[in-house]
Amino acid sequence: MASREAEFALVAAFVAIVVTLALPWRRVNDGAHIAFGRIRNVMSRLKISAISYLNTAPLMWDFEHGGSGQSGAAADFEISYTIPSACARALGEGTADIGIVPAAAYTTVPDLAIIPDVAIAARRAVRSILLVSKMPIGQVNTVALDTSSMTSVALTKILFAKWLGGAREYSAMAPNLDLMLGSCDAALLIGDPALQVDRSRFVTLDLAEEWIRCAGKSFVFAFWAIRQQALAGRDARAIARVFQTSRDHGLHSENLEAIAQDWAPRLNLSVESVRTYLVRNIHYYLDPPCLEGLALFYRYGAEVGALPQPPEIRFL
Repeated sequence: MASREAEFALVAAFVAIVVTLALPWRRVNDGAHIAFGRIRNVMSRLKISAISYLNTAPLMWDFEHGGSGQSGAAADFEISYTIPSACARALGEGTADIGIVPAAAYTTVPDLAIIPDVAIAARRAVRSILLVSKMPIGQVNTVALDTSSMTSVALTKILFAKWLGGAREYSAMAPNLDLMLGSCDAALLIGDPALQVDRSRFVTLDLAEEWIRCAGKSFVFAFWAIRQQALAGRDARAIARVFQTSRDHGLHSENLEAIAQDWAPRLNLSVESVRTYLVRNIHYYLDPPCLEGLALFYRYGAEVGALPQPPEIRFL
């Protein structure tokens, strides 16, 4: 009996030694696994190139306010803000993975996939894409172009070439209305600077409204697009849902009100004016009528030499 107890004691002691020796190894490996997981998470964050305009605020809601849980929105992405044309450039150079791409820029950046059902579009006057003139549009000979957006530049050239009496002389300029009109007969302004124009002082043409009147189609200014290479090993549908859900949350009435309250003093506009712009002037869905308008824009752009040949429209 004593011999058996001694054997059991020896076995127990041996097991204890083995477990003790194994514990530090396990702790090190667990720690290394956790650290590696954190590094992998940081390294795998997709880079977003976004636009800090009023009309993008609903699209960015979850990224800026933590909607859908931080792990499902902002925590999984690295966000930087710029102007529309620079978004496209960042995608082309590979310094961004996802961007709010001007519709025209999609024709110049290869291997992009469009995130379905999300857009900055218009089905009526948009208010934030204006041709501003000192004289009737028919008398305009020279136009200063705000080159912040290739789409608005191409749209201006299409409208003149097809419906407003032919091409004009165009000059690229910074979006300063006084300087633009000091050099040219008319000026293209986009985004927030256009919203701030006192239209009672000038002859103005809302370019979305003019497109809809002449072409009979909705107009798409921009949409989310992602580099195909960035999709490797990722769930494309899950990525699309993040951006669609952020849009949906941003369009909730209480969130739209918060956006209007925040942006009105920034732009020196009334809360009602900002609210109306977001609810009535901007259409946030890349629906079939918008896709028809987008295809026609690409076709006309190529016809008048404002854009390359129409690209294949590819979705995520």
